[in-house]
Amino acid sequence: MALEGALKLKEISYIHAEGYPAAEMKHGPIALIDENMPVIVIATKKGNYDKIVSNIQEIKSRKGKIIAIVTSGDSSVRELADHVIEIPDCSNYFTPLFAVIPLQLLSYHIAVIRGCHVDQPRNLAKSVTVE
Repeated sequence: MALEGALKLKEISYIHAEGYPAAEMKHGPIALIDENMPVIVIATKKGNYDKIVSNIQEIKSRKGKIIAIVTSGDSSVRELADHVIEIPDCSNYFTPLFAVIPLQLLSYHIAVIRGCHVDQPRNLAKSVTVE
């Protein structure tokens, strides 16, 4: 989900973005976090939730701006994050579907604010041909 969100942000907003699993944040990306760094965290109550909350605390301690996608009713992350987007509590199979929608919409709105043409992104090949 994080990789898809980062890809869409790059494709239509032309902003550098990276997607990382929660377990890998402490191996590099955390060194870049400061008060000017927005971090989008997918913190649904599935999988490694405790590890993700720990990462949010690390980001907060470095004054990073946290935008969290959380399961509806999550109060733990709400207290830590600067902005929260709730998705419905659902089965593990549907969580990625619901979590990627806010990432796509966020990318779209950032692109519009930046004045980017979202329907015809530059340098994006819609088909790949190999000879």
